[in-house]
Amino acid sequence: MATSVSREVVIEASPEEIFAVVADVESTPTWSPQYQKAEVVDRDAEGRPHRVIQTIKTVGISDQLTIDYTWEEHKVSWVLVKASQLKSQECSYTLTPEGDKTKVRFDMTIDLAIPLPGFLLKQVMKGAIDVATNGLRKQVLKVKKG
Repeated sequence: MATSVSREVVIEASPEEIFAVVADVESTPTWSPQYQKAEVVDRDAEGRPHRVIQTIKTVGISDQLTIDYTWEEHKVSWVLVKASQLKSQECSYTLTPEGDKTKVRFDMTIDLAIPLPGFLLKQVMKGAIDVATNGLRKQVLKVKKG
């Protein structure tokens, strides 16, 4: 059964600055603890990641995910192509400029291929949404400072 979560955060940066951090998938393991490794396999015509292989570990479960990214003007989304512990995963960041800040909405839906107790699934989802919003904000501000 698929589980979904969403959260919004305001980041003191432009959409371009935020997209630059999201596009730097190889650096994701430095600021997102569940990511062990991320490798861009294929890029789109503008040089942004299209197909990415990620190695993740959360609540003692490891997996290698193949992900396809889609980039739009104010949105980046990704879908699971292949994994062993997940049946499906769909995530997206939707960015809404607000002056010198940007409202970022993160949406995630996952369907596990393995049984996981409800309290562990909640822990996984909470960790993922925290990193995807507050972790992203911290990383964007760190990159922005130089």
